[in-house]
Amino acid sequence: MTRTGVLRTPLGRLRWIGYLEGASFVVLLGVAMPLKYLAGMPLAVRIVGSAHGALFVAYLVAIALAVRAKAWPLREAGTLVVASLLPLGPFLVDGRLRAAERGADATEPTPTP
Repeated sequence: MTRTGVLRTPLGRLRWIGYLEGASFVVLLGVAMPLKYLAGMPLAVRIVGSAHGALFVAYLVAIALAVRAKAWPLREAGTLVVASLLPLGPFLVDGRLRAAERGADATEPTPTP
């Protein structure tokens, strides 16, 4: 799948939002929280925390849409939700999503120009 086509599928969108959500969580914990508690800059947590919260909600919506589109069992959705609660969790489940995406690409007909 090309980079421009990554957002065309529910799995592509889920993976992309997962990258953003995972990165925002790492920045929140690794940068904003130390700035708040070590440098007295609570605004860092407010800004990064708000962005992370929005991305977290977007990730949950993307999970729901992917589960519905792929008819996955709720256990798969639960695994993805639990991963979103862990630092680096979305990165850990990305291999699974990539494999599922490759499997979907192999079964879909190749578009003709």
